[in-house]
Amino acid sequence: MAYLQSMPKSETIKLREKHLGAACQLFFRSSPLKIVRGIAQYMYDETGERYLDCINNVAHVGHCHPHVVEAGRNQMSLISTNNRYLHDELVILAERLVKTMPEPLSVCFFVNSGSEANDLALRLARVHTKKKDVITLDHAYHGHLTSMIDVSPYKLNLPGGPEKPEWVHVAPVPDTYRGKYTYPKHSQSEEELGKMYADEVGRICKYISDKNGGVCAFIAESLQSCGGQIIPPDGYLKRVFEYVREADGVCIADEVQVGFGRVGTHMWAFETQDVVPDIVTMGKPMGNGHPVAAVITTPEIAKSFADTGVEYFNTYGGNPVSCAIANAVLDVIEEERLLERAQRVGNHLLTRCEKLKHKHRLIGDVRGRGLFVGVELVTDRETRTPATAEAKHIVNRMREEKILISRDGPDSNVLKFKPPMVFSTQDADRLVDTLDRVMAELDGSIPLRNIKLEVLVTPLDETTSTTDSMLQSNMAQSVKAM
Repeated sequence: MAYLQSMPKSETIKLREKHLGAACQLFFRSSPLKIVRGIAQYMYDETGERYLDCINNVAHVGHCHPHVVEAGRNQMSLISTNNRYLHDELVILAERLVKTMPEPLSVCFFVNSGSEANDLALRLARVHTKKKDVITLDHAYHGHLTSMIDVSPYKLNLPGGPEKPEWVHVAPVPDTYRGKYTYPKHSQSEEELGKMYADEVGRICKYISDKNGGVCAFIAESLQSCGGQIIPPDGYLKRVFEYVREADGVCIADEVQVGFGRVGTHMWAFETQDVVPDIVTMGKPMGNGHPVAAVITTPEIAKSFADTGVEYFNTYGGNPVSCAIANAVLDVIEEERLLERAQRVGNHLLTRCEKLKHKHRLIGDVRGRGLFVGVELVTDRETRTPATAEAKHIVNRMREEKILISRDGPDSNVLKFKPPMVFSTQDADRLVDTLDRVMAELDGSIPLRNIKLEVLVTPLDETTSTTDSMLQSNMAQSVKAM
């Protein structure tokens, strides 16, 4: 079924090129997709062609989930105003989020995006510590605001990127496959590798303390996404947090990409490292596509902020419509047991990808937690040379097979899988079976030298689970709504 649009795709492209900034780039630039509808883990173009979405961690509980859509529609028909007025949706959301957090994280600020959340987190840290120096990780990405580009080497490292400010200090990303310290070259112990990487942060803390009297903050994605689906070794964050706090700094966990149960075992990815941050930021999946985000911190840090006497007001942050939608997302996560699903389906996907690694030498490493999985491609497993051209070819071939994946990392050679949480084991099988076939096309073939590179350093039973019956019911409602 084709969906009505006001103009043909060619005209949409012309108007975009005419009126949108060239820096706003498209997926599949040579032949972009025009996506007009989504249901659960599927997206549809203007001709009705269906694509399996394996990359959209924003549509967290599935595209156009009927409960989320209804919540937004209902509240929008009543009132949408700012948080200077009392409203139940706001305080209910704050209470529900705090209940998912370890103590003493208990004070919320609502904003509109992950970039805003991280910007506010940095502001809170500076007010509380009265320091300026910030430690970030190489290849990290924390948002598009000027303050966040400053602490995002993913952008700073670009040829046209801005100069790194003097107050920003970059520590090596804890990548045990192609980072500064790797397995098994530097150690066969994950704990020891974690210590090596954490000690790098410790040395930076000492340098800052000796020079400027203390650290403002350490900010890190709990699992680094744009940097290549990096899973820190066990014990890494615990030791890092110790170093930072010894230097009087605060620890910020950026959960914008990986929060709300994506790792499967926990609601928040920082919990997999057995740490408690001083500030937690969240965004993308919180509104299932609606712009809503938050910062959660301790009473002590919130008091320092309030004691300045400067009011914090955000016109749209915490508005009733956004809060109603975020509450609906939490409803779906709980009622459809999506954490369990992420763990079960994610483990299945990881196992299938590991088997592919034994079949295709192009795969150097497979890593992930829950529905956050990375497959790193290399041309040589000994030297671990990134297979950038091959990764680009595979992403485009998968699109031809009606499966959408992406690639990232500093060399754009890591295939990323971070689908909506309603992704099933059947979807995972289709993804891996198709990937297997596409990679087989490359086995023994002529190296892909003629590809024009555009590298941007930029225990439940699947058949009987209550979760699946809920998902099928919700999908039926969505299809009926068409």
